Amino acid sequence: MTVAGQVRSFHRRRIAIPVDHTALVLDVGSGDKPHWRADVLLDRFPGVEHGGQRSGASAARVDRPLFDADASDMPFADKVFDYAICSHVLEHVEQPDAVIAELTRVAKAGYVEVPEAASAKIVDFPSHLWWVTLDEGALVFTAKSSAYFDADIDRYLTASGMRQPLADLLDKHLDHRVIELPWTGSVACRVVGAPSAALIASARDADAHHRGGETVAVRVLTALLTAPLRRRKHRGPIRYDDVVRTGLRTGDGQLLTAKIYRPAP
Repeated sequence: MTVAGQVRSFHRRRIAIPVDHTALVLDVGSGDKPHWRADVLLDRFPGVEHGGQRSGASAARVDRPLFDADASDMPFADKVFDYAICSHVLEHVEQPDAVIAELTRVAKAGYVEVPEAASAKIVDFPSHLWWVTLDEGALVFTAKSSAYFDADIDRYLTASGMRQPLADLLDKHLDHRVIELPWTGSVACRVVGAPSAALIASARDADAHHRGGETVAVRVLTALLTAPLRRRKHRGPIRYDDVVRTGLRTGDGQLLTAKIYRPAP
């Protein structure tokens, strides 16, 4: 793919968003590169101690209200968000179908992006728990039995130092490496099997080989491409009680600010 093609791909996946300036947008699993249009963020592991779940900077970025909560049990009210983004998150979680159920509960529409199984079986992150395919519009999550698809190939890539160069080559053709799924109302999905407790534990402790330069590059490119679009971003104040579930409301009229929120159960 040419450089121009890569920029078009980035724009389609990370910049273009079908909402107007009045929409309330959520980014689930926002990490170190939250979506530019998101008004509210959710990330269960914002600290550096869980940095193995991210490929860029080790800590989550907190430049907007960020809720530290489980994506399979979000603290938000039903359909409070007009749009929800969930990009490269579902392959990390133990119950992707539960997260999808929550996405479609708290938002009216959204966008899901996950790594496509065929490419991931060549080079994958050890923090991923699932091989993901798209079958007639439905996301199919098949539990991994080990961190990598083939142990011999994994040993070769490690010994030869070819893992990162190969991953970089695959990333130049990212449109063939990911599944892009815009949705409205519902998301069809199917789960096959379950990852073992040992795989879940090793995934949580995995070293993602952070590349801070990648995060900086994404932020710079995002700033350049969104400069003329910033006026579309939701600018009005957002009240805490307007987004959380009834049982979590405080009644004090507090406005959300750029900090971490940990709603009491």
